[in-house]
Amino acid sequence: MTAARSHDGPGPLRRAGRATGRALRSPFTGTARGIRKATHAHGAGESGLGKLIELHAVNGAGDVMITVALASTVFFSVPTDEARGRVALYLAITMAPFTLLAPVIGPLLDRLPHGRRAAMAGAMLARALLAITMSGAVATGGLELYPAALGVLVSSKAYGVVRSAVVPRLLPPKFSLVKANSRVTLAGLLATGVAAPIGAGLQTIGSAWPLYGACVIFIAGTFLAFTLPHKVDSAKGERRARLIDPHGEEAVPPPALKPRGLRKDRLRKDGLRRNGEKPAKERPPGLRSVGGSVFHGLQANASHRALSGFLIFFLAFLLREHPMAGQSAAVSLAIVGVSAGVGNACGTAVGAWLRARGPEVIIATVLGLALGTAVLAAVFFSTAAVAALGAVAGFTQALSKLSLDAMIQRDVPEEVRTSAFARSETLLQMAWVVGGGIGIALPLNAVLGMSVAAGILALGAATSVRGLLGAARRGTPHPRVA
Repeated sequence: MTAARSHDGPGPLRRAGRATGRALRSPFTGTARGIRKATHAHGAGESGLGKLIELHAVNGAGDVMITVALASTVFFSVPTDEARGRVALYLAITMAPFTLLAPVIGPLLDRLPHGRRAAMAGAMLARALLAITMSGAVATGGLELYPAALGVLVSSKAYGVVRSAVVPRLLPPKFSLVKANSRVTLAGLLATGVAAPIGAGLQTIGSAWPLYGACVIFIAGTFLAFTLPHKVDSAKGERRARLIDPHGEEAVPPPALKPRGLRKDRLRKDGLRRNGEKPAKERPPGLRSVGGSVFHGLQANASHRALSGFLIFFLAFLLREHPMAGQSAAVSLAIVGVSAGVGNACGTAVGAWLRARGPEVIIATVLGLALGTAVLAAVFFSTAAVAALGAVAGFTQALSKLSLDAMIQRDVPEEVRTSAFARSETLLQMAWVVGGGIGIALPLNAVLGMSVAAGILALGAATSVRGLLGAARRGTPHPRVA
């Protein structure tokens, strides 16, 4: 009788255990299903864009873990004067070599068109190994920390360049590039917002624990990179693009020749050879030669990126020495950081909503908005002015970058578009390095700092706004991004 009952079904304790297990798993599985549904919506799952969105979220979470560990070692753990010296040393050892390496990243990755998944996976794995390497030195702040930090920086930027080049190959049908980049950027921002407090919590356990967390995250990203579709590694129809045509001439791709035209072209080259002349080499188009919109858009975005680097370093030390009224240094920095993050997220959302109609006008408008806010912060410096400048800087940088992406999609020929993304991203990251260097070298004077911030934006406006508005009035032979 007892044996028969044992086969009727699971006992009450087993049923209770299963119910408890389902209840404990439900929040995690439900959240995972919700995230997967959001990232794969509107055809993103079928095209492979959803996988890239998830990979970029992993990338953002890992990077912020390393940032938390480095900030606690280089910045918060020592007096202000010593912290300035450490950060200056950090910039000298990591950022200065990066300014030399950055121009090489784009061309080097251009030579790996069939290995983009491997390049992203390699950037993830390198950061995982470097995080473990830094875990032993992060407590002491020894010099061996800085070469590893340089490796993390280069790997992170290399991933960003490849990711920008990959997005056009994963667009779902009827999906604009600005919308795709909005989704990818939002995923990174959300992951950063979730991982930052987790990293801070791990920091309370031990200074190396955020780096252990980063290692785990990047190892997961290494495997996730190989789940991207194989078309990511396809280089069909691509050519490399120069950032600027050094001869100042238009270097547009030649039209396809008909058989008769091909024969004439061959005869012309043979005649040149008989006369001892070399036929001119066909040059790939540069970003300047595809139209003024892209070139001036790059100039405007470089000023936004330089402002971002400047504010990060200058305000970090300014608010540590002179925190906001009634707040500690950490809370003051958190307020500015959250303001910038919220502004960035809002700019990304607005960019997707506007769908980049008239991107030249959008870039010129947000540059003027940022410049006006910086001028007001310099004239009426206060807690609210600093928080407002952080929010506006995040908003305008995000919206301006999305508009630049839309112009590259619209104006740059398909065969060089992925290369153009790589080159433009390299230039923008170099501008961030320059802005950061200015921020670390400047005296801790609030009005002077805000004036320099306004000057950075004024320089960008002087070199780009007129060209952008002129290009908007003339229109473009290319169809607008919808």
